[in-house]
Amino acid sequence: MVPLVLGIETSCDETGIGIVRDGVLLADAVASSVDQHARFGGVVPEVASRAHLEAMVPTVQRALATAGVALRDLDAVAVTSGPGLAGALLVGVAAAKAYALALDVPLYGVNHLAAHVAVDVLEHGPLPEPAIALLVSGGHSSLLLVEDVTRTLQPLGQTVDDAAGEAFDKVARLLGLGFPGGPAVDRQARDGDPAAIAFPRSMLADPSYDVSFSGLKTAVARWLEKHEGQVPVADVCASFQEAVVDVLTAKAVRACRDHGIDHLLVGGGVAANSRLRALAEERCAQAGIRLRVPRPGQCTDNGAMVAALGDRLVAAGIAPSPLDLPADSAMPVELVVA
Repeated sequence: MVPLVLGIETSCDETGIGIVRDGVLLADAVASSVDQHARFGGVVPEVASRAHLEAMVPTVQRALATAGVALRDLDAVAVTSGPGLAGALLVGVAAAKAYALALDVPLYGVNHLAAHVAVDVLEHGPLPEPAIALLVSGGHSSLLLVEDVTRTLQPLGQTVDDAAGEAFDKVARLLGLGFPGGPAVDRQARDGDPAAIAFPRSMLADPSYDVSFSGLKTAVARWLEKHEGQVPVADVCASFQEAVVDVLTAKAVRACRDHGIDHLLVGGGVAANSRLRALAEERCAQAGIRLRVPRPGQCTDNGAMVAALGDRLVAAGIAPSPLDLPADSAMPVELVVA
């Protein structure tokens, strides 16, 4: 019988529960605490942890009902064990241990970044191997060489300061657009001119695959100070957004060329950004690279991605994690299963 896998994601402010069988998504239930963080202008770890505690059991029950299965039908439990907010991760890991122990099924503590890669299987089928993955979120901006998502991810480049999503949030705050900043900036940018303001492309010419957005964020702040009272918000958003996606897509395409790889996968919350998706598609088409991007709802943190990776791990015969599995807020990307 084909295994039925439950996935639990609690690395930040979304309680995500997914159920997958043989690459098919049966349920994807999410309970978000983003509204509780909005008044603070960012995610508050203690608030997120408490929200996960309250949402865990109801969200699992909702996913089971959607999938039309019972707890006793589960064959494995996968959970994000890192990286992420320590307290939030602990809630998910503790819940996963309880379910795995009670059901007497294997437990897989998985890497959050590897799960963002694996989720594409649910929409586009088996992953091409090798592939380059560009993962862009509030906490991570990473370029990875993916030879086998169930075994290892090789880091090629990462953010040296602010991640792309973090920069979006900070610029949105400067403009009074609220939290989360990514969707708000994207909406405003649609009415703006991306060439209106020449914001810097930090590290674009650097031979490494690393990226940096702290200087860009500061450049936006300085520009706003200089033009106080005369701020074309749409143009600022469009120009800032263009600077971010220009660097990300240029480095991703270069990584594909340098490694002789013709598949690029883009994932993470910022992969829902309309301009990033459009420019990646344009540049990949020009370079003869096949682009894979999950639908926006599967780019943000969710349980489906964890269940998808757990499903692949079970199918590949990878040994499960021990029941004393820790929550590791700094889990290295090379480690797919803890």
